[in-house]
Amino acid sequence: MSDRVLQVERRRGVATLTLDSPANRNALSRAMRAELRSALTEAIADDSVRVVVLDHTGRVFCSGMDLAEAAGGAAEDQGVNEFPALLEMVWDSPKPVVGVVRGPARAGGVGLLAACDVVVAAEAATFAFTEVRIGIAPAVISAVVLPRMVPSVAHRLLLTGEVFEAPQALAGGLVDLVVPAEDVDACVAAQVEALGKGAPLALSETKRLLRAARTGPLAERFPDLLDLSARLFASEEGQEGIAAFREKRPARWVPA
Repeated sequence: MSDRVLQVERRRGVATLTLDSPANRNALSRAMRAELRSALTEAIADDSVRVVVLDHTGRVFCSGMDLAEAAGGAAEDQGVNEFPALLEMVWDSPKPVVGVVRGPARAGGVGLLAACDVVVAAEAATFAFTEVRIGIAPAVISAVVLPRMVPSVAHRLLLTGEVFEAPQALAGGLVDLVVPAEDVDACVAAQVEALGKGAPLALSETKRLLRAARTGPLAERFPDLLDLSARLFASEEGQEGIAAFREKRPARWVPA
């Protein structure tokens, strides 16, 4: 029997990474963190991969850090030193990452979803920032949760640690789409198809724009934005996209 806790499948430009450790509620154990980082590294480096999907087996998406491993108290045992790098890989991935949550997500598991570009949730999914209830703070995940969520909603939920359901997560900005359980796979497939119609470089640069801090006067930002726009128009992708539009055909990067 395999000791692996992550399933990896590549098919038609999609790398699906499936958390597969239901015995510990898909907790972010040392093994899970290591396998996720390795699989993400490979998917990002693989030119044939256009979209990454983060899914799970079992009832629970992810229960957060493995508290059995964290009991020693040392930062390295808690995964504090490794987890930021994992969140950063998802957040900064040049390829879109789609999170799929079909059941409970807690603490660091919510952070993993928040780092994704698009999150599809089943109606039965539930969420909670449980850190304060075990004497810690949601410090690391706040870096990806706070930019995503409505500030007042995040304020209350991070302080109370209470469980909230998918409609609240949608209204608060944590998830993007909520559908019945039987429609999750079709919804994910539709999002993957939509993302696959975008050009790889254009998607990467658009993600970078979306993740960039919006500081300073507009007049100071426009020169760099104009330069990016000009470079993309003149790029091979840009010219192919224009030609495909004019010729009413799919661009070369659209999966067949």
